[in-house]
Amino acid sequence: MKSIVVIGGGVGGYVAAIRAAQLGAKVTLIEKNNIGGTCLNEGCIPTKVLLHTAELYSDLLAGEEYGLRINGDISVDWQALQKRKADVIKQLVGGVRILLQYNKIEIINGTAKINTPKSVSIAKPNGEIQRIDTDNTIIATGSEPFIPLIPGVDLEGVINSTGALSIEEIPKSITIVGGGVIGVEFAHLFNTLGAEVSIVEMMPDILPRIDGEIVSLMRSHLENKNIKIYTSAKVASISKNGDMLNVNVNTKDGSIILKSEKVLMSVGRRGRLEGLNVEEVGIKTERNLIAVDDNMETNVTGIYAIGDITGKNMLAHVASEQGIIAAQSIMGIKDKMDYKVIPSCIYTSPEIASVGMTEEEAKSKGIDYKKGVFPLMANGKSIISNETSGFVKVIADSKYGEVLGVHIIGSRATDIIGEAALAIKLEATVDELISTIHAHPTVSESVKEAALSVKNRAIHNVNN
Repeated sequence: MKSIVVIGGGVGGYVAAIRAAQLGAKVTLIEKNNIGGTCLNEGCIPTKVLLHTAELYSDLLAGEEYGLRINGDISVDWQALQKRKADVIKQLVGGVRILLQYNKIEIINGTAKINTPKSVSIAKPNGEIQRIDTDNTIIATGSEPFIPLIPGVDLEGVINSTGALSIEEIPKSITIVGGGVIGVEFAHLFNTLGAEVSIVEMMPDILPRIDGEIVSLMRSHLENKNIKIYTSAKVASISKNGDMLNVNVNTKDGSIILKSEKVLMSVGRRGRLEGLNVEEVGIKTERNLIAVDDNMETNVTGIYAIGDITGKNMLAHVASEQGIIAAQSIMGIKDKMDYKVIPSCIYTSPEIASVGMTEEEAKSKGIDYKKGVFPLMANGKSIISNETSGFVKVIADSKYGEVLGVHIIGSRATDIIGEAALAIKLEATVDELISTIHAHPTVSESVKEAALSVKNRAIHNVNN
């Protein structure tokens, strides 16, 4: 029986462990903190719990638009919400533990060090060192928030994304440094809960690598909610001003000072390599990340790496898929990662979801393409839910009509994008999207309408 050690029990690690066990391997999973890793404990799941409550809160405040009369004030009980967040995490982590036990995976709590390609040692909390011999090792140690070297970044009140999930109370004001996915989600969350929010982003616009038309609409939406957005801007320093923090920002128009109770640093993440002993073992790294091939194997035979530590695409579902690829490769089932069909989701309101090539990418690569856009203001389900701000865009190859990219901003975008990912995976054409019957009334009908728009055949919209 082949033995495999998985270092890290996050969504990549535990999925790799389960898949390897399914294929007949003897698996040991080493985790120094909590099973589920960042996603379940400090990232995807807790963030979405808070965002879901914020969405409900926003809908209740607008209750009269839905025919609701609510007597009395509506407020957010932050402590109760924190408890619900903890309950959700506990339930999901408990479920993962049951799955690991069912698959007869040994779980060891401790910090792992790779001694050789065939040997790993674990430093346990009680000081004991345990050594394990293994045929293969999968590194799934994930990432942590990157904190830039800005004067004042260590002041009280300056927090990272992990700290933002567990602050004692909703701040009256917050400056968010970084306008990527995490920064924009937190901006939406705290703004909805009543905080004054500012975003500082170094790039020319927020949400890099997202379709330009979607970014433009989301930026307008955020600014209409009185979120102040400063792009092509850089934080020079942070200083204390009584109970407030002064954020000194260099913009293209000169220096400004933003005052807020909290400052959230959200400028990216870096791989966790500390203590792994990768250099001594000879594992190739690049910018604190582990280099891997398409089978997720490192340059050292028998050692694999998956998830954020590879830097390929820091998304939970990417880590899970990489974990499956690594486990199967070890067990003799050769498969490769296909990075062109990775959906990206942003849980703002409206939601954003994207897969495949953006229009900007198609232009830069000189691809002859066509696009179809369908506005959600013409979609019955979106009108019913009063969520008509958004659209579905389909990018297709002009010659064959192959679907190259789908980009959605609107209600249920993150649930719909799976259809688009499957279409690109199967090299489907717009004609195949068009001939697929979509249920009515659903927001997903808009995918078919956008495909029809590519051919100037939209039924529920005016064609150009």
